[in-house]
Amino acid sequence: MHKMKIIIGGFGRVGRYLAYKLENEGHAVSVIDKDPKVFDDLNPGFKGQAICGMVFDRDTLESAGITQADAYIAVTSGDNSNIVSARIARENYKVPKVFARIYDPRRAEIYQGIGIPTIATVMWAGSKLTDLLIHPELHVEYTFGNGDVVLVEMTAPITFENKAVKEIEVTGEIRIASIVRGFKALIPAPTTLIKKDDRLFISVIQDSMSKLERIFWID
Repeated sequence: MHKMKIIIGGFGRVGRYLAYKLENEGHAVSVIDKDPKVFDDLNPGFKGQAICGMVFDRDTLESAGITQADAYIAVTSGDNSNIVSARIARENYKVPKVFARIYDPRRAEIYQGIGIPTIATVMWAGSKLTDLLIHPELHVEYTFGNGDVVLVEMTAPITFENKAVKEIEVTGEIRIASIVRGFKALIPAPTTLIKKDDRLFISVIQDSMSKLERIFWID
Protein backbone atom coordinates (compact mmCIF):
# COMPACT_ATOMS: atom_id res chain seq x y z
CA MET A 1 0.00 0.00 0.00
CA HIS A 2 1.29 3.44 -0.95
CA LYS A 3 2.00 5.55 2.15
CA MET A 4 0.64 9.06 1.76
CA LYS A 5 1.26 12.49 3.22
CA ILE A 6 -2.19 13.63 4.34
CA ILE A 7 -3.27 17.00 5.75
CA ILE A 8 -6.52 17.25 7.68
CA GLY A 9 -8.13 20.67 8.09
CA GLY A 10 -10.16 20.64 11.31
CA PHE A 11 -9.55 18.60 14.44
CA GLY A 12 -13.06 18.02 15.68
CA ARG A 13 -14.56 14.56 16.04
CA VAL A 14 -14.29 13.67 12.37
CA GLY A 15 -10.82 15.15 11.96
CA ARG A 16 -9.59 13.37 15.07
CA TYR A 17 -11.01 10.04 13.94
CA LEU A 18 -9.42 10.39 10.50
CA ALA A 19 -6.05 11.47 11.91
CA TYR A 20 -5.69 8.52 14.25
CA LYS A 21 -7.06 5.98 11.79
CA LEU A 22 -4.92 7.13 8.88
CA GLU A 23 -1.77 7.27 11.00
CA ASN A 24 -2.48 3.78 12.32
CA GLU A 25 -2.58 2.65 8.70
CA GLY A 26 0.92 3.99 8.19
CA HIS A 27 0.32 7.37 6.59
CA ALA A 28 2.07 10.62 7.56
CA VAL A 29 -0.58 12.97 8.96
CA SER A 30 -0.69 16.68 9.75
CA VAL A 31 -3.72 18.30 11.38
CA ILE A 32 -4.70 21.98 11.44
CA ASP A 33 -7.17 23.73 13.71
CA LYS A 34 -7.67 27.36 14.68
CA ASP A 35 -8.42 26.47 18.32
CA PRO A 36 -5.28 25.45 20.27
CA LYS A 37 -7.43 23.86 22.99
CA VAL A 38 -8.43 20.98 20.69
CA PHE A 39 -4.87 19.70 20.94
CA ASP A 40 -4.86 19.58 24.75
CA ASP A 41 -5.92 15.94 24.85
CA LEU A 42 -4.03 14.86 21.76
CA ASN A 43 -3.35 11.13 21.80
CA PRO A 44 0.17 10.79 23.22
CA GLY A 45 0.91 8.15 20.60
CA PHE A 46 0.16 10.51 17.72
CA LYS A 47 3.37 11.12 15.75
CA GLY A 48 2.04 13.62 13.22
CA GLN A 49 2.07 17.40 13.18
CA ALA A 50 -0.52 19.42 15.10
CA ILE A 51 -0.61 22.99 13.84
CA CYS A 52 -2.69 25.87 15.19
CA GLY A 53 -3.89 28.20 12.45
CA MET A 54 -6.54 28.91 9.84
CA VAL A 55 -6.98 26.14 7.31
CA PHE A 56 -7.07 28.58 4.41
CA ASP A 57 -3.89 30.43 5.46
CA ARG A 58 -1.11 29.55 3.04
CA ASP A 59 1.69 29.86 5.60
CA THR A 60 -0.20 27.45 7.86
CA LEU A 61 -0.82 25.02 5.00
CA GLU A 62 2.82 25.15 3.97
CA SER A 63 3.93 24.52 7.57
CA ALA A 64 1.75 21.41 7.46
CA GLY A 65 3.52 20.25 4.30
CA ILE A 66 0.94 21.08 1.65
CA THR A 67 3.60 21.28 -1.07
CA GLN A 68 4.38 17.58 -0.58
CA ALA A 69 0.86 16.42 0.28
CA ASP A 70 -0.84 13.53 -1.47
CA ALA A 71 -4.23 14.43 0.02
CA TYR A 72 -6.05 17.24 1.80
CA ILE A 73 -9.28 16.66 3.73
CA ALA A 74 -11.32 19.66 4.92
CA VAL A 75 -13.57 18.78 7.86
CA THR A 76 -13.88 21.96 9.92
CA SER A 77 -17.30 23.02 11.24
CA GLY A 78 -17.62 25.77 8.60
CA ASP A 79 -18.57 25.28 4.96
CA ASN A 80 -16.68 28.38 3.85
CA SER A 81 -13.45 27.33 5.53
CA ASN A 82 -13.73 23.86 4.07
CA ILE A 83 -14.38 24.87 0.50
CA VAL A 84 -11.88 27.76 0.43
CA SER A 85 -9.08 25.61 1.84
CA ALA A 86 -10.02 22.74 -0.48
CA ARG A 87 -9.84 25.01 -3.51
CA ILE A 88 -6.48 26.41 -2.41
CA ALA A 89 -5.12 22.88 -1.97
CA ARG A 90 -6.42 21.78 -5.35
CA GLU A 91 -5.85 24.86 -7.49
CA ASN A 92 -2.77 26.48 -5.94
CA TYR A 93 -0.85 23.51 -4.60
CA LYS A 94 -2.11 20.87 -7.05
CA VAL A 95 -2.76 18.33 -4.30
CA PRO A 96 -3.86 15.15 -6.13
CA LYS A 97 -6.68 14.16 -3.75
CA VAL A 98 -8.88 16.82 -2.15
CA PHE A 99 -12.12 16.27 -0.22
CA ALA A 100 -14.44 18.63 1.64
CA ARG A 101 -17.28 18.16 4.08
CA ILE A 102 -20.16 20.51 3.29
CA TYR A 103 -23.28 20.94 5.41
CA ASP A 104 -25.34 22.84 2.83
CA PRO A 105 -26.50 20.36 0.13
CA ARG A 106 -26.88 23.14 -2.44
CA ARG A 107 -23.25 24.13 -2.04
CA ALA A 108 -22.18 20.51 -2.20
CA GLU A 109 -23.72 20.15 -5.65
CA ILE A 110 -21.93 23.28 -6.88
CA TYR A 111 -18.51 22.15 -5.68
CA GLN A 112 -19.01 18.63 -6.97
CA GLY A 113 -19.56 20.29 -10.32
CA ILE A 114 -16.15 21.98 -10.27
CA GLY A 115 -14.36 18.77 -9.42
CA ILE A 116 -14.04 18.82 -5.64
CA PRO A 117 -15.51 15.66 -4.09
CA THR A 118 -17.75 16.64 -1.19
CA ILE A 119 -19.58 14.86 1.60
CA ALA A 120 -22.89 16.62 2.22
CA THR A 121 -23.39 15.59 5.84
CA VAL A 122 -27.01 16.66 6.17
CA MET A 123 -28.11 15.01 2.93
CA TRP A 124 -26.19 11.79 3.59
CA ALA A 125 -27.46 11.45 7.16
CA GLY A 126 -31.01 12.31 6.14
CA SER A 127 -30.95 9.71 3.37
CA LYS A 128 -29.55 7.05 5.69
CA LEU A 129 -32.12 7.72 8.41
CA THR A 130 -34.94 7.69 5.88
CA ASP A 131 -33.83 4.27 4.68
CA LEU A 132 -33.72 2.93 8.24
CA LEU A 133 -37.16 4.32 8.99
CA ILE A 134 -39.08 3.63 5.79
CA HIS A 135 -37.15 0.69 4.29
CA PRO A 136 -36.00 -1.34 7.32
CA GLU A 137 -36.19 -4.65 5.46
CA LEU A 138 -33.57 -3.54 2.94
CA HIS A 139 -30.08 -3.74 4.38
CA VAL A 140 -28.24 -0.70 3.00
CA GLU A 141 -24.60 -1.68 2.49
CA TYR A 142 -23.26 1.48 0.86
CA THR A 143 -24.36 4.84 -0.47
CA PHE A 144 -22.99 6.65 -3.51
CA GLY A 145 -22.81 10.40 -4.04
CA ASN A 146 -24.99 12.03 -1.43
CA GLY A 147 -27.32 9.07 -1.09
CA ASP A 148 -28.59 9.32 -4.67
CA VAL A 149 -27.76 5.65 -5.28
CA VAL A 150 -27.63 2.93 -2.63
CA LEU A 151 -26.36 -0.63 -2.60
CA VAL A 152 -28.71 -2.91 -0.69
CA GLU A 153 -28.34 -6.54 0.31
CA MET A 154 -31.19 -9.01 0.58
CA THR A 155 -31.79 -12.74 0.36
CA ALA A 156 -33.72 -13.78 -2.71
CA PRO A 157 -37.26 -14.84 -1.76
CA ILE A 158 -38.37 -18.35 -2.72
CA THR A 159 -40.75 -16.91 -5.32
CA PHE A 160 -37.75 -15.63 -7.30
CA GLU A 161 -36.07 -19.00 -7.66
CA ASN A 162 -35.16 -19.67 -11.33
CA LYS A 163 -36.17 -16.16 -12.42
CA ALA A 164 -33.69 -14.44 -14.72
CA VAL A 165 -31.95 -11.33 -13.50
CA LYS A 166 -33.41 -9.34 -16.41
CA GLU A 167 -36.93 -10.01 -15.10
CA ILE A 168 -36.15 -8.07 -11.93
CA GLU A 169 -33.97 -5.23 -13.13
CA VAL A 170 -35.34 -1.86 -14.21
CA THR A 171 -33.16 0.05 -16.65
CA GLY A 172 -31.67 3.15 -15.06
CA GLU A 173 -33.24 2.40 -11.68
CA ILE A 174 -32.54 -1.09 -10.33
CA ARG A 175 -29.56 -3.30 -11.16
CA ILE A 176 -28.34 -6.53 -9.52
CA ALA A 177 -24.65 -5.76 -9.10
CA SER A 178 -23.58 -9.10 -7.62
CA ILE A 179 -24.90 -12.43 -6.38
CA VAL A 180 -23.28 -14.38 -3.55
CA ARG A 181 -24.08 -18.06 -3.86
CA GLY A 182 -22.67 -20.10 -1.01
CA PHE A 183 -19.11 -18.83 -0.63
CA LYS A 184 -18.74 -17.62 -4.20
CA ALA A 185 -19.60 -14.19 -5.60
CA LEU A 186 -20.46 -13.56 -9.23
CA ILE A 187 -21.45 -10.68 -11.48
CA PRO A 188 -24.67 -11.82 -13.15
CA ALA A 189 -25.57 -11.63 -16.81
CA PRO A 190 -29.12 -10.65 -17.75
CA THR A 191 -29.91 -14.34 -18.27
CA THR A 192 -28.43 -15.55 -14.97
CA LEU A 193 -31.02 -17.49 -12.98
CA ILE A 194 -31.56 -16.71 -9.30
CA LYS A 195 -31.26 -19.68 -6.96
CA LYS A 196 -32.65 -20.38 -3.50
CA ASP A 197 -30.82 -18.53 -0.70
CA ASP A 198 -28.85 -16.34 -3.12
CA ARG A 199 -27.72 -13.10 -1.51
CA LEU A 200 -28.40 -10.25 -3.88
CA PHE A 201 -26.50 -6.97 -3.88
CA ILE A 202 -28.68 -4.48 -5.69
CA SER A 203 -27.84 -0.97 -6.88
CA VAL A 204 -30.94 1.22 -6.79
CA ILE A 205 -31.55 4.93 -7.11
CA GLN A 206 -32.98 6.43 -3.94
CA ASP A 207 -36.27 7.39 -5.58
CA SER A 208 -36.86 3.77 -6.62
CA MET A 209 -36.51 2.13 -3.21
CA SER A 210 -40.28 1.76 -2.93
CA LYS A 211 -40.38 0.20 -6.40
CA LEU A 212 -37.75 -2.32 -5.31
CA GLU A 213 -39.90 -3.22 -2.31
CA ARG A 214 -42.91 -3.76 -4.56
CA ILE A 215 -40.90 -6.02 -6.88
CA PHE A 216 -39.87 -8.17 -3.93
CA TRP A 217 -43.28 -7.97 -2.22
CA ILE A 218 -41.85 -6.38 0.92
CA ASP A 219 -44.66 -5.09 3.15
